[in-house]
Amino acid sequence: MIYQGNAITVARGTKNGGDDVAMLTFDLKDESINKLSSAVIAELDEAVQAIRAESGLKGLVIGSAKESFIVGADITEFQTMFGKGAEFLESMLMKVHDIFNAIEDLPFPTVTAINGLALGGGCEVTLTTDFRVMGDKAKIGLPETKLGILPGWGGCVRLPRMIGSDNAVEWIAGGTENRADAALKVGAVDAVVPNDQLEAAALDILARANAGELDYQARRAEKTGPLKLNAIEQMMAFETAKGYVAGKAGPHYPAPIEAIKAIQKGAGEERARAQAIEAKAFAKLAMTDVAFNLVGLFMNDQVVKKKAGKFEKQAKAVNQTAVLGAGIMGGGIAYQSASKGTPILMKDIKEEAVELGLKESRKLFAKQVERGKLTTEQMAEKLTLIRPTLSYGDFGHVDLVVEAVVENPKVKDAVLTEVEGLVSEDTILTSNTSTISITRLAQNLKRPENFCGMHFFNPVHRMPLVEVIRGEKTGDAAVAATVAYARAMGKTPIVVNDCPGFLVNRVLFPYFGGFSLLVEQGADFQRVDKVMEKFGWPMGPAYLLDVVGMDTAVHANEVMAEGFPERMARDGKTAIQVMYENERLGQKNDKGFYAYEEDKKGKPKKVSDDKAYELVKQVVVSEKEFSDEEIIARMMVPLCLETVRCLEDDIVETPAEADMALIYGIGFPPFRGGALRYIDAMGVAEFVKLADGLAEELGPLYAPTDKLRKMAESGERFYPSQAQG
Repeated sequence: MIYQGNAITVARGTKNGGDDVAMLTFDLKDESINKLSSAVIAELDEAVQAIRAESGLKGLVIGSAKESFIVGADITEFQTMFGKGAEFLESMLMKVHDIFNAIEDLPFPTVTAINGLALGGGCEVTLTTDFRVMGDKAKIGLPETKLGILPGWGGCVRLPRMIGSDNAVEWIAGGTENRADAALKVGAVDAVVPNDQLEAAALDILARANAGELDYQARRAEKTGPLKLNAIEQMMAFETAKGYVAGKAGPHYPAPIEAIKAIQKGAGEERARAQAIEAKAFAKLAMTDVAFNLVGLFMNDQVVKKKAGKFEKQAKAVNQTAVLGAGIMGGGIAYQSASKGTPILMKDIKEEAVELGLKESRKLFAKQVERGKLTTEQMAEKLTLIRPTLSYGDFGHVDLVVEAVVENPKVKDAVLTEVEGLVSEDTILTSNTSTISITRLAQNLKRPENFCGMHFFNPVHRMPLVEVIRGEKTGDAAVAATVAYARAMGKTPIVVNDCPGFLVNRVLFPYFGGFSLLVEQGADFQRVDKVMEKFGWPMGPAYLLDVVGMDTAVHANEVMAEGFPERMARDGKTAIQVMYENERLGQKNDKGFYAYEEDKKGKPKKVSDDKAYELVKQVVVSEKEFSDEEIIARMMVPLCLETVRCLEDDIVETPAEADMALIYGIGFPPFRGGALRYIDAMGVAEFVKLADGLAEELGPLYAPTDKLRKMAESGERFYPSQAQG
């Protein structure tokens, strides 16, 4: 044994012989995956020193004893490290460069055997060796830009020199995970073989390199020298890429462009200088709020996944499901279930509704075929998992039912009580309601402990969130099974407690309330949309209302006003009600705050409509000029306050779950980290002061809670304090 650590071992020889080859194996104790924490990096330093001190070696193979190779750096350390400032980060990165360079400079050929995921720092480890062999099911990539940073351990330096600047920009700016065949095609790896042949393939490459058949020194010279592009080629390659990437990334996500700039600046330099440029660029990005928030988002996502995983462990198997109510929503749920392999019955009382549901599923599968994600045979196979029916004939064998009929308590009540009598005693019943109380819907059920909410967001195939709603009598088994089914469907379930609107809609409607007040005081709704889109929302409030549907919004608003009259009940008509009364339902009938025309792809495109402005005039009570900052404050404060109330009322358990629900459910701008992180970033005291100022004029919707005031006084935050950009 050359070296033995907690995560790394180095031994002479391999299973396939060869005592003159060292085998460095990553196998982090007590973890299911390998990640590069600061402790593991320190071990890697020691391991490389030990290899350098060993005599008689003719090669090194780097591999992993786990299913993945290395999934990347340990992201849980990031915020603390970022908090130490740019200077600390640069010096830390340069130390890692020294360790990685020591691998690259070993006096014999080196090869990495990539058996599974090699992402971020894991991918950068593979780039240090002369050659790479990859398992046919493995994936490789540099996803750092998705965290608001860039590859900081040599990815921006080595990858462009290996696969060309255009390919490297695509991988790095896009943050993609790339399959083995794609990696081989661009030259990121030298061979792709089944996993059981990885070691043999690695040893074969080393033998050929030692025999002079493969020139490993030439490989090194290419990686450590300047990029082989002249000044004009460089300008053309990088400037074009910047324009394209800026268009895709948008103004709020600087990392993809900064990564291209770092590659460009380092292109004409030798290794050491190029690495220093990369380290500086990394440190600059790490100091931004965007990086802080996106890393925070990753951590929140881990919290959500961990909690869902605990429920999943307790859940009984869900092998056969059913959806009640076909149509667009039912068809979307059926598609999602079948696409992930869970058979589903799709029941309705009308033949045409069943047809509509099937049509929706077929359309979504056809799109997957068009994109090359599925073959026609696979589509046909998956469609057989959806069984349309007009009767309850096979419901005795169903493990879980999703009721997705119209949003009317009487209709839902009738359907749920009927189906309860036809399923087995341990079948879980769920309701895809967006606002109706689960406790109320459970009143007439014989087994309320087997019933909970399962709220999907539209369109089902796109929106990642599913709210799992626990009523007063809902049992743990029902929640566990529903969470497990949502996960099996590829969704992110978040468990919330029952109240009008649950979590997401309860938080969304005060935002719409802020919008209605703005319009009444003379704000132009198209300008409000533009300001909020510039702030980072995928669509402004008027456009969002058109997408949701005015009928849905009016109904949900009534539920919210009944549940929270002090804040959400309104005297007089709102612009939303005026639109509804004039049958302007939004995209459903091509007219709402905007009119809709079909674009070239057949999708609805919004256009300005004078009629909408005429109707809105009915509710305008004053003419006031608003700055962009005022519009943002009046839209965001009610949404953030309602999120705080949901946390205080125990509707949602943690800030992490509250923020993720808003990002996954209504497209809260990810780079801002969520409503509670947004308050933290402003400072709780500053936020309370802003809210108080607005509450004086606009009433209870803008009034901070007592608990929030106490937090402001004591300097508390929703997330543990860490130095921020």
